[in-house]
Amino acid sequence: MHNTNDNTCRNCGATTSGNYCHMCGQETRLHSPSLGEFLHEFIGHYVALEGRLWGTITRLLFRPGLLTTEYIAGRRKRYVEPLRLYLSLSIIFFAVLKLSNVGIVNVDPHAAQPVAIQQAEPEKREAQGDAGKMQEWLKRETPDIYHSIDRFNRLPDQEKSAVMQAGFYKYVPYAIFLLMPLFALWLKLLYLGTGKRYGEHLLFALHTNAFAFVMLAIFMFLPDGFLKFVAFCWVAGYLPWAMQRVYRKGKWGTAWRWLLLGLIHGVSLAIAIFVAMGLAIISAH
Repeated sequence: MHNTNDNTCRNCGATTSGNYCHMCGQETRLHSPSLGEFLHEFIGHYVALEGRLWGTITRLLFRPGLLTTEYIAGRRKRYVEPLRLYLSLSIIFFAVLKLSNVGIVNVDPHAAQPVAIQQAEPEKREAQGDAGKMQEWLKRETPDIYHSIDRFNRLPDQEKSAVMQAGFYKYVPYAIFLLMPLFALWLKLLYLGTGKRYGEHLLFALHTNAFAFVMLAIFMFLPDGFLKFVAFCWVAGYLPWAMQRVYRKGKWGTAWRWLLLGLIHGVSLAIAIFVAMGLAIISAH
């Protein structure tokens, strides 16, 4: 083990006093790294240092909007950074979802058709005609995409499900992440005149969607019954509560914005997942 007790920083060469360099922040007492040190550094960064992880998670789950207001107020060192928090919880959620072997997409050719569809033959023929026109347009304008879709349609149903499942895990996490700036834009438009910058809306988006990842993971393990009902009620009330704390509007002003935001974001999410599934089909081999 090599120790240094001189007053020169080995990183930047500055003259130092104390345990840290005042120029670059590196420790002045250095020694050869060990496995225990790496583990301590990793765990300490998230847990030990002022309880950053636990303080962040508890406030995220049980104090709607508080992390956002704390960050805006400048109290940031005590919490995990918003982007790191979102990405970490996103990775954990999709990993848990994948390991749980939940059937996200299942192509079932034997699914019962509604009676109304069986009775609406003219409408069905018209829809088939429109689909045929779309296929002809794809074949003419984008032959590569057409052949990819045609190749997918020829797969057995089990392989179709596997392709869609793999595509979900490959593309949907990116699609949801790319929706964060759009979510922030909706908030910006809904709260015009409040004086809040776009970055503050993006911060709120990261925190609320990080909360959603945690709760979705919890829902996977909760049995049907009272606990799941309570969790569902908490999720339903979390976003408007957080909006009211951060944006400080009245109950009605928060309510109509919450409903409109939920509708717009729901449509955006559906489109993003549809596009992600389309990419899965096109890229399938």
